[in-house]
Amino acid sequence: MDVLSRFSLEGRVAVVTGASSGLGVAFARAMAQAGADVAIGARREDRLGETTALIEAEGRRAVAVRTDVTEIADCDALVAAAMEAFGRVDVLVNNAGVGGEYHPATEDPPEHFRSVVDVNLHGSYWMAQACGRVMQPGSSVINISSVMALTTAKMPATAYAASKAGVLGMTRDLAAQWGPKGIRVNAITPGIFPTEATANYGPSYEKKVVAARIPAGRFGDPAEIAATAVFLAGDGASYITGATLPVDGGVLLT
Repeated sequence: MDVLSRFSLEGRVAVVTGASSGLGVAFARAMAQAGADVAIGARREDRLGETTALIEAEGRRAVAVRTDVTEIADCDALVAAAMEAFGRVDVLVNNAGVGGEYHPATEDPPEHFRSVVDVNLHGSYWMAQACGRVMQPGSSVINISSVMALTTAKMPATAYAASKAGVLGMTRDLAAQWGPKGIRVNAITPGIFPTEATANYGPSYEKKVVAARIPAGRFGDPAEIAATAVFLAGDGASYITGATLPVDGGVLLT
């Protein structure tokens, strides 16, 4: 196998959650561009059609299923749809997540904390479980965590930070469990990218954030983190498992 072929996903099937907007759309499209057929899931079913069109525009097949990752039955249904349509699952991009609200720790409503953990941590686990049951040797699970798992933005976001830190612990344990089965499990910790969560940032605030926290001098481009996921999905990363890979423009240096 030559080096360039190690980055191809030709003949493989990827499952991408949270694929109705933002980074989820970028992940799904990149998997298709690398040669994979893609099963996509999100709670906003009406927006999955746009992502499906992007996948098909790359000449790949797509299947879309309304998926609430906090519901185990939904996770199982997405994987079942991928198996029915394509006969295999080789890659999971565990992207579905929520940012939550900002509450001082002493005032954080229990239902808020539980809801954020339910999506970001529990939902990632249920999806990994569902895919892990059908994945064959050579498969790859890519969990999307956050730099907030490893640093702080000095804002009251305990639920988000705790849930994303939990994803890193889950990644290490699954990598150890599934290594003998030939399934690799890694995590990406994104920095700041243009998403729905950052859409309300004004130019002056964005400039202030970049100056304070991002040595690269800019927000990330979704295509950059999507390319990282393609790397982890394929044979170019065949000897990498249990790792946490920051894609953050240097946020963790500050």
